[in-house]
Amino acid sequence: MTVAVPPDHHATEPRAHASKSGATRGQAPQAGAERRMTPLSWLLLVLGIFGFAAFWVLLSLAWDRQCSWMAVLGALDIAWMMRLGGWRPGPRRLAFGVLATVAIVLFANWGIAAGQYGAVMGLDPLDSASKLGPNFFLILFQLANTGMDLIWLGIALIVAAVASR
Repeated sequence: MTVAVPPDHHATEPRAHASKSGATRGQAPQAGAERRMTPLSWLLLVLGIFGFAAFWVLLSLAWDRQCSWMAVLGALDIAWMMRLGGWRPGPRRLAFGVLATVAIVLFANWGIAAGQYGAVMGLDPLDSASKLGPNFFLILFQLANTGMDLIWLGIALIVAAVASR
């Protein structure tokens, strides 16, 4: 059943209610204006960083390769998580998207180095990761990553900047 609305229904509408229903008067509601950053927004970002880094480490250890192309997928995943979390577009979201992508790359490469080195030493990846120092990690990072891997990491930063803005 369809109910007809009288043409002057806006004149009888209370003023407080009229300001809230701007979309009914032909004005488009502002997309995302109601969205605010919450602890859930930060939780999604942190889960995106560590979850994707863990997935990358598992894939790399299973295939016995660096899989640096995963950095591009990580950048897209972070951009998606930030949008889901209600991060407002702008330079702040861009900066956090790039920083989160850098964090994914660092944590994943740390885990890959720890997993590969730990296997040689008879340690599981978690024990090896706790014993791996920053200087030794940097040496292993330089030895494991080729020029093509570094290109993938650079592309990931560009994708993070574009997708997160």
